[in-house]
Amino acid sequence: MKGLRQSKIKEMIERRVVETQEDLADALSKEGIDVTQATVSRDIKELMLIKVPTGDGRYRYAFPPDQNIMVSQSRMERIFQDSVVSMDDSLNIIVLRTQQGSAPAVAYTIDYVKWPEVIGTVAGEDTVLVVVKPAEAVKTIMAKFQALLS
Repeated sequence: MKGLRQSKIKEMIERRVVETQEDLADALSKEGIDVTQATVSRDIKELMLIKVPTGDGRYRYAFPPDQNIMVSQSRMERIFQDSVVSMDDSLNIIVLRTQQGSAPAVAYTIDYVKWPEVIGTVAGEDTVLVVVKPAEAVKTIMAKFQALLS
C-alpha cells in the first residue's frame, strides 16, 4: 500500500500544484487512498519533497532539484589534480589513491560523468575503486584519468 501511495504522490506532485499536506491527503482520498496527515507527513519526508515558490507568493511541494553540482571539465580536472595521488589497475578495476578524505569527492565526480564503461565506484577515505566493463576499456579510462591530471 505504501508503494502505491507514494507512487500516486509522485504523480500528483509532477502533475499539479500541491501546497499543503491537507491538499495532498484530499487528492489521495479522491483517488481512493485514505490517509492521515501523519502518514502524508512521513511520505513527504521519505520522498524528500521540498517546498518551492510558485512565483505568486505561494509555495508548493516539489522534488528537490538534482542535488548534483554541475561538474564541468575544469572542475573535474581540479578535483583530480588536487586529490589523486596515484593510479593502478588490475583486470577490470582501477584503483585511485587520493589525499586523505578526498576519495568520496573523486568517486562522486566519476559517477556524475556517467562514462558508459564505468559501472560503478566505491570510495573509502583515500582510495577509490573504479569498476570498468569491459576489462579492455580500462586503458581508455586510465587515459582519461591521466588527461585530467595533466
